[in-house]
Amino acid sequence: MTRPDVLVAAPLPPVTMAALDDAFVVHRLWEGVADDVLSRVRGMAASTLAGPVRDDLFARLPALEVIANFGVGYDNIDMVAAVARGLVVTNTAGVLDEEVADLTIGLLLATLRRIPAAERFLRDGLWRDGNFPLSPSLRGRRVGIIGLGGIGKAIARRLDGFAVDIAYHGRTRQGDVGYPWYPSVEALAGACDVLIAIVPGGASTRHLVDARVLAALGPQGVLINVSRGTVVDEAALIAALQAGTILASGLDVFEREHDVPEALLALDNVVLLPHIGSASAITRQAMGRLMVDNLVAWFETGRPLTPVPETRIMPSS
Repeated sequence: MTRPDVLVAAPLPPVTMAALDDAFVVHRLWEGVADDVLSRVRGMAASTLAGPVRDDLFARLPALEVIANFGVGYDNIDMVAAVARGLVVTNTAGVLDEEVADLTIGLLLATLRRIPAAERFLRDGLWRDGNFPLSPSLRGRRVGIIGLGGIGKAIARRLDGFAVDIAYHGRTRQGDVGYPWYPSVEALAGACDVLIAIVPGGASTRHLVDARVLAALGPQGVLINVSRGTVVDEAALIAALQAGTILASGLDVFEREHDVPEALLALDNVVLLPHIGSASAITRQAMGRLMVDNLVAWFETGRPLTPVPETRIMPSS
């Protein structure tokens, strides 16, 4: 059987690249690929690391059938164009839920208990002169989760062990979930003093957390964002942190990745991480394996393992 031609949009972990090379005829976009080769490409391995995957690239790939994305979020892909062209799109849903949930709880505790600041206090020799100031606490708080999908539920399971009240917002109420549901993010913020954002990126969720939501969260409120930077109005968040509109924030994502505003860096009531939610060796390997398995399943059976909701499944040619 002839191995399908697959285009890789940006470098992936070595173990994932090796698995792709084993299964397919792989072409690396960053090395330059001739148009006659692109015309044979039937599959693509994409990731947020590659930047936007848009219709102008699809137009150069007339035989393209499937895009397997490295990550659960796929706002890097122009889904309107992909659906219009009948392309199948997959993600790595499920395999990173527990890792991201672990990181979320760590970021929440680091933000509330000011763990990074406490370590700096010790390293700077200040403990010799007195104790570190008392911090806020998770005790007695009500936590609102924006987006109760697989990762949101994994976060909620962990929070259950902390004996805190939990509520959530999503597009619809989930009948099999016992937590209170709020019809808007602003209403959820008004009922809680911790907000955790774990929703997909894209136009529909852009600035879902804005100045009104932050005002509703209040002066003891804490915002944790482990979804996409575009979900939060970053300028409004900076203003809220500077003015004391909210107490603190923990961020693993930013509106412009790798370009964190100086105003955020200057604040001592934020904990900032370089988008490491799923960034453990074991989880990245599992993500890569699922990405490859989606491509293999498509070409062997015409049925990918984890298609995204927008995609239309059609028989493989």
